[in-house]
Amino acid sequence: MQNKKTRRLAAPIGIGAVVGVTLLGGVPAQAAPVTTTFGTACLATPSTSLAGPEAQSQPGSVVVDAPAKVNAGEEFEVTFQPGTISFPGSASIATISNISRIKVDVDLPANATYLGADIVPGTSVGLSGVAPNILRVNENGAVDAAGTILRLSGNNQVIGNSPTSSASSEGGIVVAKTGKNVDGSANADGYTQFQLPKVKARLKAADSGTIDMKIRTGGNAGKWNDDKNFLTFVPKASAPFVGTVWAPTKCSPRDAADGNAPLNNGAGPLASIAITAADKATTTNVVGPAAAKNGTPVTLTANVVPGVGGGTVLFKDGDAPLGNPVAVTGGSASITQTFTTDGDHSITAEFSGTTGFLASTSAVKVVKVTTDAPPDVATSTTVTAPANAKVGQDVNLTAKVGPAGSGGTVNFVVDDGAPVPGMVGTDGIAVAPYTFTTAGTHKVVAKFSGTTGFTPSVSPAFPVSVTTPAPADVDTTTTLAAVGTAEKNVPVVLKATVDPANAKGTVQFKIGDALIGGPVAVVDGVATLSTTFVNSGTFNVTAEFTGSTGFTSSAAAPQTLTVPGATDPGNGGTGSLDSLFGSSQ
Repeated sequence: MQNKKTRRLAAPIGIGAVVGVTLLGGVPAQAAPVTTTFGTACLATPSTSLAGPEAQSQPGSVVVDAPAKVNAGEEFEVTFQPGTISFPGSASIATISNISRIKVDVDLPANATYLGADIVPGTSVGLSGVAPNILRVNENGAVDAAGTILRLSGNNQVIGNSPTSSASSEGGIVVAKTGKNVDGSANADGYTQFQLPKVKARLKAADSGTIDMKIRTGGNAGKWNDDKNFLTFVPKASAPFVGTVWAPTKCSPRDAADGNAPLNNGAGPLASIAITAADKATTTNVVGPAAAKNGTPVTLTANVVPGVGGGTVLFKDGDAPLGNPVAVTGGSASITQTFTTDGDHSITAEFSGTTGFLASTSAVKVVKVTTDAPPDVATSTTVTAPANAKVGQDVNLTAKVGPAGSGGTVNFVVDDGAPVPGMVGTDGIAVAPYTFTTAGTHKVVAKFSGTTGFTPSVSPAFPVSVTTPAPADVDTTTTLAAVGTAEKNVPVVLKATVDPANAKGTVQFKIGDALIGGPVAVVDGVATLSTTFVNSGTFNVTAEFTGSTGFTSSAAAPQTLTVPGATDPGNGGTGSLDSLFGSSQ
């Protein structure tokens, strides 16, 4: 802790009080205190014409004790305390009786919300006058709940930059001359020591960035000899033939006691607190069959939301682990399990957590294991689109398999030609790209392959009327940007590109056979739509361009969308847009 002596600044009166201030923190179990040493330059201006203004510079330092880092949105504390200050009992022929109206200003840091500050009781020595307090003030020094400055003072009674200021009277915090040290012992040089109180400030971190702790130097506070300087006070003295003399003193961080000297490193951050993103909560869900045959392998999958990449999942049957932890990739982890005992098995999945994500444990999924396999569920398949097409036009063949969520593949067969496969999504919709090469009525049949627990099925033939496009129409192609994995309830942007770029028309985005929003105008060959998916599963997403006069229509090949989380086959959303996604143009 520093013990800076106030030096004589002016003759013959000799009024001067330059103080080196040390701000000391006391927050335990945090980062080591950061000490910044810098010159502090002050100007004292006596109230008598017998002595002109006198300047002085001496080393000073500030120590801030604060966390090295905090999580986004975390509340934390910074504790600081001005160090021991001393002043002489006399200067030349003048006798100093006290100093008063002491204030220290600190900038409220950006990237943090101020929650309040308290004076720590019992941490000051030698003070009288108005009890010290911490006020939040604005640039004009007025108390303001939206102010950007924290002021340690005696209820804002200071020499300037306050509605209750005076440079020629006692007020605020007063320290009378005693000639004693802060421990009560006599000072050999006749100096008086005092200690301003410790201050504990409470802050809340913003979402990102760095929180810099600084003394007040912005704007006029960084100018030479300004009432807004971070440290100000007024000594009171008496001298023969003059009487009472006041010497208001203003200090700023400069290496030289000169108004032309620039601010030094004391105007920079005295401590920096890094904001780190708080670990996100996760939800883990187990996906697998509700029933299994004893001795027959089944697949159990854990989906972790958000779709993290990292960490492991440990599957358990009751309290018994099912093998070793499995690495999570793309938000999922799977095992193949063979149950050897009949009965209900309570399956859970424990996600270990990973960098930036908290651990989570799934709800119990019951798998009923029997010696005899449950009968396969019968399915039905129907072709739903398109009813019309043009020769050479890219279209999408669409089929619906019921019940939804059965998985597997649909092979589309056009006029007994080669099968064109399409994945069956969680909503029971399969989509495959196709281009008709001849005019006429073509018959499309959709053949569902069947999957574990579900029977195959074949749709009735569906007629598609194919005509020849107008000769003058410009052919188009549409491409949908890959959608990949999208987190539930987190907005994503769908993007379709139409070639040529000058094509006029609209794009309709679809998930399975359900429309996502309304048609979107194509601008410079691009159409985009922001949407939010609210159901988990795997789906086919497409984009269909409807050309204006002079341009053919075209459809993009389907892209696979995965939304991690437990699937809900009974609410695939094929009949309700609200249940599947929300969108906005």
